[in-house]
Amino acid sequence: MKKLSALILLCILQSCNLEQDCGQDCFTPPQSFTFQIVDNESRENLFTNGTYKIEELKIVNVLDRDKTFEFKFITENNVDLIQLNNIGWKTEVVSLSFEVSNTSIFKFKVDAERKTANCCSFTTYKEISVKDANFELDKQTGIYRILVE
Repeated sequence: MKKLSALILLCILQSCNLEQDCGQDCFTPPQSFTFQIVDNESRENLFTNGTYKIEELKIVNVLDRDKTFEFKFITENNVDLIQLNNIGWKTEVVSLSFEVSNTSIFKFKVDAERKTANCCSFTTYKEISVKDANFELDKQTGIYRILVE
């Protein structure tokens, strides 16, 4: 009888998955970062009013100036926005300079850490900063409004 009990117990333990059974993994993509560059006094968008031209915009990796950074320029409802969608997919520190006609408008830094816990992958941010310009962050839309003198 003891042998039979031991055999049944052994079968039960072998059929158990001692690792966490996640079923379907969950995945949370990193947030995108969206910017609107406006005049400090009038709050007019400087791309919409023609002061800046999209062809003159470069986003440069400060750590390696030979590399430009991919961005999406959104023209919608008379509002021009710059969107970054490729930060935070991995653990990284990104330091960027937003330049128009080779003149830096502002600098943007993100220290992102990609994590996995309880079968879910997600990104946490140790630092998100805007330098060399005043700005307002709209907490509802997530849009950084960069104020240019």
